Formats: sequence, structure tokens, C-alpha cells
Amino acid sequence: MRQPQQDWFAKWAVYSPGKVAVKEYESQRTFTYGELHRLGNQLAFHLRSRYGIEKGSRIAILAENCLEYIALFAAMQKMGCILVPMNYRLASSEIDYLLRDSEPALAIAEKKFEGVLQAAPAFSGIPHYWPLEELAAFCETHKAGPPDAEYPLEEVDEGHPAFILYTSGTTGFPKGAIYSHKMLFWNSINTAMSLIINSEGRTINVMPPFHTGGWNVLTTPFLHHGAYTCMLKKFDADAVLRLLQEEAVTLFMGVPTMLKMIAEAPAFEAASFPGLYYIIVGGESMPIPLIEIWDAKGVAIRQGYGMTEVGPNLTSLHQDDAIRKKGSIGRPNFYVRIRITDEDGSQVPCNQPGELLLQGPMVSPGYWRNEAATQKALEDGWFHTGDMVREDEQGYLYVVDRIKNMFISGGENVYPAEVERVLLKQAGISEAAVIGVADEKWGEVGKAFVVTQEGAALSREAITEHCLQNLAKFKVPRYIEFVETLPKNDTGKIDRQALKQWAPNKL
Repeated sequence: MRQPQQDWFAKWAVYSPGKVAVKEYESQRTFTYGELHRLGNQLAFHLRSRYGIEKGSRIAILAENCLEYIALFAAMQKMGCILVPMNYRLASSEIDYLLRDSEPALAIAEKKFEGVLQAAPAFSGIPHYWPLEELAAFCETHKAGPPDAEYPLEEVDEGHPAFILYTSGTTGFPKGAIYSHKMLFWNSINTAMSLIINSEGRTINVMPPFHTGGWNVLTTPFLHHGAYTCMLKKFDADAVLRLLQEEAVTLFMGVPTMLKMIAEAPAFEAASFPGLYYIIVGGESMPIPLIEIWDAKGVAIRQGYGMTEVGPNLTSLHQDDAIRKKGSIGRPNFYVRIRITDEDGSQVPCNQPGELLLQGPMVSPGYWRNEAATQKALEDGWFHTGDMVREDEQGYLYVVDRIKNMFISGGENVYPAEVERVLLKQAGISEAAVIGVADEKWGEVGKAFVVTQEGAALSREAITEHCLQNLAKFKVPRYIEFVETLPKNDTGKIDRQALKQWAPNKL
């Protein structure tokens, strides 16, 4: 089925050509909607003629938040290429896997990340490389001047990927979630029907560009609605607190760790936010005391639930229910259908836990070149989240447990299997298991239980260094406990519930 053509910047270039669409905080550079339409055309022509990019070609990008991402997004809508934002916190060995899986025709990297990218063996097989700084110069040169020729708009199927967004999997290897043009549209509609988003909206984006949160919680819905976004390369509590006021922000999205750090900033006491409708909280539940701190400032909190493969904006807890329904992720957004089932696939009764299944136009077509994972996740048109939830009598949802053992550290998903795979590559380790334990600053951090081989002399420092060389820093276990054996269940699998009982007393 053909997707109604999406070229948002062509439309907004007619309606509001001089309106600023995005601003980069650090450089104070801006792109208007008219400039983004012009850049999208010029960039599409250049990508095709210089690098052979066409519909379906992948472009891998390794960079912090910057205006060039939005220029590439404009070109993507016109020509049907696929953007692959990569996590710049990863080690070269992890980047190598992403490159081999996505097979980009072009790689783009910020200078500070060139070394990590080029150290990946698969980099040598990429046909073309374009330094981000050269792309930035191209954009500055071509954003001004008279209108140029329109790039001939490519028609795409509704399931055609706009992005490939990599998310760690329970097998320890990342999976490339296909984020389609159809998902872009319906996520924007769902979001706008739940929140207040229109052409007058103003936001700050501090979420990383390799996350669906950095793109699709607010940024792409705001671009679709002709609104304004100020981008920060990385989160800084003092800067965000100032910008929430100076930029007259109407909506802001952050994780609880960020909001805690902002509330602890010295200038918070004197701050006021008269135009801020509410703050969207993602990643993990926000503690009630922190909700109350922001509430005392007249700022309501909207908690919700989302995931890379679906939406991501799936449920929302209205700010009026933040205390009354504490712990809830709210109710499904307008075009989101849910089922809660037991192991046999039968609907569970009210207030009974079961797996959350999702259906609707915002569901991913599947995983890039991974049919087995796609079939496992999508059954009879329903996406299996792997999350245990319950639904109360009023239709409010509560997350009970994470089936996949994932834990969240500072808003980042950490999958134990991925960390364990690296630990087991360390000479002298015979068994390893990782769980998440509570942490005041990051919400959760990793704790590794390690069984060493007989005669091995391993230190915690050596294991940490090994992890740092092979994993992103946020995945490296904060705590390492040497044990004689790991608890196992009757089938020989590691008993993670038993490990959680060990953890509080053995930090």
C-alpha cells in the first residue's frame, strides 16, 4: 500500500517559510521551514549525484544532536533514503556490528567520533564517508539564496523505513527496529491528540539522536505540526533550566534523573514556567516526591509508556491523575489498541498481570533483516512487548515487571545478556550474571555476579577495564561481586530472582 506522500517541509515552506523550525543551542544556528525545504532539495540532489544515494540507501550517522540531522530528515522525506543514527557512546566493536547489519552506502560522523567509527573493521567496506563538518558547511552554503529545483518526490510504501533504530536485544545482539513513514505520521497524530501540539508549540530536545525518544517523542511531531525545537548536544541541568524560561517552552520531555538534577540546580528556587503546559516523563516512573516538587512550581507531570518498535508515544497519564493514579502509565493513546494476555494468549481479568500486546498503525513492520525476531514479536497483527502489565477498573495501566530482564540506567536501556556476553570474553571468568540494582542518581545501575575459573586472579578493576573497552560506559556494571556459584533453577537457568535477593546485602 502506498503511503500518502510525506514532505512536511514543502508544506510549511508555503505556510510559514520564515518561521524558525530548529535552533542549535551551542552555536545559535537556526533553520527556518523555508530553508529546510530548500536544503532538503539540494541535499537530496547532492546525495544522489555525489554518493549514489537513492530510495532504500542507508545513511549511518554518528554525531550528537545537531541541525544536520534535521536537514538529512528533510532529504529523507523527499528521496526515500533510510537514516541510521548510531549510538556515539558505543565501543568500536559495537559500532562494527551495526555497520555490518545495516550496510550503509554512506557514513557521516562528527570529528570527535571519527576514531571510534574508523576503528570498526566494517568501516573499510562502506562506499562513502562524509565528515559532519563538511555536511554542515554544505548546509550553510545552500540554505540561503533563491529557490532551486524541486527534487522529484519518490513514492514509498507505507512500511518503507524512514529510520533503522537499533535497540539491544535479549540475545545480546542489537536489533534494528524499522521505523516507517506510516509510523511517523500516526505517532504524530496520536501524540497531538494526547498532548497540546500545534504550530505555536515550543520545546527543547535533550534526548540523544540515536534513541526514538530523541526523534519521535516530540521532535518529529513538532516538525509535522510546524512548531519550534531548540536542540542541545547533551543534557546540562543549568542550561535546560534557563532555556525552559528563555525559550518560553510549552512542552518538555525528560527522564526522572534529568528532572531531579534540574530541581536540584541552585536557580530552580527562583525559576518560573508560566507557559509550560506540562513535562512528559519517559524511560521510567517518576517518584511522587519529585512530581510534588515540580507541582509546587505549577508544572504538571505527564507520565507514559513507549518503545522503539511501537509509537513510541503509546500511553499517557493525564496530569490531573498524577497523584491519584500514582505508578500508572496512563491509558492508551487514541489510535492504540491493547490486549493483556497470559502465557496461553488468553485475555486476563481486570487487575491481573499479563503481557501487554499492541496493535495499530504505529506498529513497526519488524526488524531489519531479522525475520526470526520479527515473527517472534508480531503474531496475528499484535506486537508482543515482553512487558507485564495490569489494567485497573478504569482502564489505567500499570507496569508490573520487565519480562526481558532489562533495566534502565539514567534513561538508557541495559540488557543483561549483552553485558554478560562481554564479561564471558574476559579470560578467567567462567560464569557471569548481571542485574539492575537501585541507584539514587541513575535509578538503576548494573551489578555483576562473577564466577572465576580455578586459579584465576582477577580484580574488579581489570573486569571494569575490559568492559569499558567493549561496552558503552552506561552498560558497564557499577558493582562486581565474586561468588563461588550462581543460583540456578530446575532447568539449569540462572535464577535472577534469587540474585535480586542477594543484591541488597552484597554491594
